[in-house]
Amino acid sequence: MSTPAIDITRLTKTYGRDRGIEEVTLQVEEGEIFGFIGPNGAGKSTTIRVLLNLLFPTSGKAQVMGMDVVRDTKRIKYLTGYVPSDANAYPHMETEEFLRYCGRFFRPQGTERRILDLTELFEVDRKRKISDLSTGNRKKISIIQSLLHGPRLLIVDEPTTGLDPLMQARFFELLRSENRKGMTIFFSSHTLSDVQMLCRRVAIIRDGRIIKVEEIETLRKRQLKKIRIEFNDQNYNALMEIPGIENTPLVTGRTVKFLYSGDINRLLSALSKTNITDMTVEEPSLEEIFMHYYN
Repeated sequence: MSTPAIDITRLTKTYGRDRGIEEVTLQVEEGEIFGFIGPNGAGKSTTIRVLLNLLFPTSGKAQVMGMDVVRDTKRIKYLTGYVPSDANAYPHMETEEFLRYCGRFFRPQGTERRILDLTELFEVDRKRKISDLSTGNRKKISIIQSLLHGPRLLIVDEPTTGLDPLMQARFFELLRSENRKGMTIFFSSHTLSDVQMLCRRVAIIRDGRIIKVEEIETLRKRQLKKIRIEFNDQNYNALMEIPGIENTPLVTGRTVKFLYSGDINRLLSALSKTNITDMTVEEPSLEEIFMHYYN
């Protein structure tokens, strides 16, 4: 078997008495786009900063492409690109000057061509000072800088913040193109629609702990169904006693909505004893599944 691009085992990081992450374990296979989702403060950025050796772990182990994140950090940085959630750069530099400066750390062939192609793709003015750029344009510079050396692993933390829909679409297509060439992408976000568009597998983190690692299609198709039932009257009390209803049903007049994980035949058998006028069964959105796990 190939070495995972990211291999984390029981990783813990505490800040004094405060916990950042606890006992985090997950693997990201080489060549995949892996989603890492959770709200702000759940532990996503802490996990990333430990992987990049910007923070030292309290306990546990983490490896990137088979190398220890502390002992081999210099080698890892040559093979990794990083888009932080807050895009900052040297404000006194012009865009092109800053990108050339970053490129010299790696000295790859074709850096000038790469700068030209990516600044044109994202419609960036190469002669403007960083201090004069909007939040969205600074984010574009951060994305371009992370890709200059053709990293084997790209780690992105809330990468679409500040990007308009057109630039988001271009960015996603660029990620898919780089992934087809072999790049592994670790995509951390609280924007679930972004994760659903790009990723095959996802880890859900809550209060510093991983609560689920699963393929997105499995999360959506195999475990939960989104049920909507319209009754002819308001006599639906028997429905509430059926095992498998995963959340407090939303009742609007004679319409009841809920997530269901039980035997669909048992549900239909119970409904046969009531008077309904309509029923729909759908796959829940990733956001609805996410909220289910959090609740």
